Amino acid sequence: MRLTEDNKIKNLVVVGDRVLIRPKMASEKTSSGLYLPPGVQQKEKVQQGYIVKTGPGYPIPMHVEDNEPWKEKEETVKYIPLQAKEGDLAIFLMNGAHEVIYEEEKYYIVSQNSILMLEREEEL
Repeated sequence: MRLTEDNKIKNLVVVGDRVLIRPKMASEKTSSGLYLPPGVQQKEKVQQGYIVKTGPGYPIPMHVEDNEPWKEKEETVKYIPLQAKEGDLAIFLMNGAHEVIYEEEKYYIVSQNSILMLEREEEL
């Protein structure tokens, strides 16, 4: 089986309350018609991008019962799911983002608490 870019992304596991974001290409021209150098948009405190992958959420502590010590303990972890979903456009704070390069493409790993707003295409 040949690994395509989509297959490689599917193999990534995002941990906890984090999301993987592909940055949205910013317009190089302002509304007044000025052209901006490439580094200007990247230095903004707030950025936007599309969510490619999400983690499972916030882990919930398990209740431990010690009344049956012979019983094998199950290691099932439960999570509170994230609001962010794959395909959402996220507006996030750059100071909470970690830039990573994967397969020669730039992504950000962002904790959900650094996401300010989500834009979602709701299915009709």
